Amino acid sequence: MWKAFLNCLKVKELRNRLVFTILIIVLVRFASNIPCPGVDPAALERFIKEVSTSSAGGFMALVDLFSGGALAHFALGALGIMPYITASIIMQLLVPVLPALEKMQREGESGRQKITQYTRYLTIIVCIVQGVMVAAAMLNPGKIGLPVPSEPLFVGSQAVFVPMTVLVITCTTMIFTWLGEQVTERGIGNGVSLIITIGIVSRMPQSILELVDMVRKGHTVGGSTFNGVHLLLLIILFFVVTAATILLSQGYRRVPIQMIRKSVGKQMTGGTTYMPLKVNFANVMPIIFAGAILMIPGYIFQVMASRPDASAIWAKLLTVFRQDGLGYTVTYAVLILAFSFFWVANQFNPLQIADNLKKEGAYIPGISPGQPTADFLDAAMTRVTAGGAVFLLVLAIFPMFLYSNFQIPFMVAQFFGGTSLLIMVGVTLDTMTQLESHLTMRHYEGFLKSGRLRSRSGR
Repeated sequence: MWKAFLNCLKVKELRNRLVFTILIIVLVRFASNIPCPGVDPAALERFIKEVSTSSAGGFMALVDLFSGGALAHFALGALGIMPYITASIIMQLLVPVLPALEKMQREGESGRQKITQYTRYLTIIVCIVQGVMVAAAMLNPGKIGLPVPSEPLFVGSQAVFVPMTVLVITCTTMIFTWLGEQVTERGIGNGVSLIITIGIVSRMPQSILELVDMVRKGHTVGGSTFNGVHLLLLIILFFVVTAATILLSQGYRRVPIQMIRKSVGKQMTGGTTYMPLKVNFANVMPIIFAGAILMIPGYIFQVMASRPDASAIWAKLLTVFRQDGLGYTVTYAVLILAFSFFWVANQFNPLQIADNLKKEGAYIPGISPGQPTADFLDAAMTRVTAGGAVFLLVLAIFPMFLYSNFQIPFMVAQFFGGTSLLIMVGVTLDTMTQLESHLTMRHYEGFLKSGRLRSRSGR
């Protein structure tokens, strides 16, 4: 493997792509650490320390995950690339629903370019809405259930602070989006996914320092015993969970496909191949959807419980629906299962696949073309999704289990499953697949001596 990395530097085009990608990543991380105009960095740092020890600390850590720590510092990249991801998800869900968008997608490259342009417009709208929310939160954190700061977190006029903040972070997000597209075109890997992944990985050094600090103190934040043996067990557990995540990301069921042999020029095409049905077809989407939906009741209960005249029932509901509460965990699990099947039903079209196979003169051995093929694919995908959804569910709630039962800090626990690990593994595999393709195309040895890496699309 190390020889393959060294070979990457020998290929001029690949070397240029790697350098370009690294420079863009450095630029994005630089923008993610510059505070927005009008923010008092010292006051904000003291406030973040207060929040991290409060009940809202886990919630803030979850919201701050995709920005790579930029939201906690209220940096230029406070929203990161997530508004674009949100807009892309919305457009993906709308394409099968709206005939005009579905027709546009079938037009080929020109139609996809139009959809991409609409996604950019929608990203601006999402940025403005989220920008107003985070700017208002900076003006008065108490309104969203956070501790009331002992000193103002900003300097200057409120009337100027909000529009200026919205403008700055919206422009930064759109620049991040453009940079991500440049990485996809001129660099290595999917640029947008890489920006998110680097933001997640950037928090790993701080998590390691927290683990070392717990070993030095001999106890966790909650007071439980923590020593070198516990640290070694956590490291072993991390590798085991990572291996399981790779299996989930790469796993698929092969459906045999028989192609009718025919001559195309001097070549004979056809024969036996297979269709891969991915175990985790929805990837990380069910976790994102479930987490986003559960933020709403948690936010409402937090706000209502923080009011001076609040009823005791709000505090009880807040306890049940906090991240380590039973109600939150059960609801989270049910939503992940539901969204796993919803995403497959929305994106996987067995009728269209069966129709395409029939047009190409292909069929599944033992299954009649047409509707029987569609029924077989639907039943097979349902069974595969059921197993993948349960696996995904266990992987998603495992960090919560570490956080609530062993008092492992949330920043550390998030690397043992859930959204963070799935994104890191998926993007890393996808990037290594592209690197291996460049190497093998130029007759260099890839990362694996036998077999090959498969991208997330199942190729």
